[in-house]
Amino acid sequence: MTYDTVVIGGGPAGLSAATLLARARRKVIVVDAEEPRNARAEHVHNFLSRDGSAPEELRRAGRREVLRYGGEFLLGNVTRIEVGFELHLDDDTVLGSRSVLVATGLRDELPDIPGVREQWGSGVLHCPYCHGYEVRGQPIAVVGGSNRPFTIHQASLIRQWSDDVVFFTNGIELSDDERLRLDARSVRIVDVPVARIVVQDGRVTGIQLSDGMVHPRTVVFVGPTFVPNDILLMPMGCTRLENGWIATDPTGLTSVEGLWAAGNVSDSPAQLINSAAAGSKAAIAINHYLLELDVNRAVGAI
Repeated sequence: MTYDTVVIGGGPAGLSAATLLARARRKVIVVDAEEPRNARAEHVHNFLSRDGSAPEELRRAGRREVLRYGGEFLLGNVTRIEVGFELHLDDDTVLGSRSVLVATGLRDELPDIPGVREQWGSGVLHCPYCHGYEVRGQPIAVVGGSNRPFTIHQASLIRQWSDDVVFFTNGIELSDDERLRLDARSVRIVDVPVARIVVQDGRVTGIQLSDGMVHPRTVVFVGPTFVPNDILLMPMGCTRLENGWIATDPTGLTSVEGLWAAGNVSDSPAQLINSAAAGSKAAIAINHYLLELDVNRAVGAI
């Protein structure tokens, strides 16, 4: 089975790219493991015309559009990509392709605090642009973690949605200037380590500290460490940036000819709508790449 493009990942980036390529009459297939990063979120926000939709609803709509134009879907995991773009799946299926788009997203490594993982996506959040409006005016906790710059910025930013924000440093040592800036934003600071997230009847009710004191809170924001799902790109020899993420040009092209990456796998801050746009941009570049191959082949046949 040989395709013009194999898209790995059925999120906004992958679905957007596959739709455009299918409309361009390219033979395209999306291989998806159906393990979306936002599976535990209740709603999608900041996506034009889809605000408030369930994540699965958005994915279903995208799949329908791909299929409408002749694209294909395959449920599974790509385990490796070999030179020449031979893709091996975990069920021993092998796909051949003239180009590949990796849109496998990223994973969130959460703070190791009891209650965080259990409440992830509901009472424990990380993106105020995704969830801030829904928790506006509530008593909010921001818990420090390994992603130091993110959580300090987060504590100041979330103050836009609530007058009652407490930053639990949880091991982060703040400079005098950082304390001054948070104080200027009327963000309270607590330096005692966090022991657990207090949950009652399935809802967050507070933050318990190592000294036993409980601070009533109804929402907790944390700063995960963002880890790209780029295991398929590493063996291909893709160039990496100094921060460890895969280097791409503005269209998502990696340093390997014919291999693109789009969405959170190469752009951690990307919102859903940004990822969809990145998929569209990558698809146009892929089609132009395939066009050049087609023209060169036709010229060679004359």
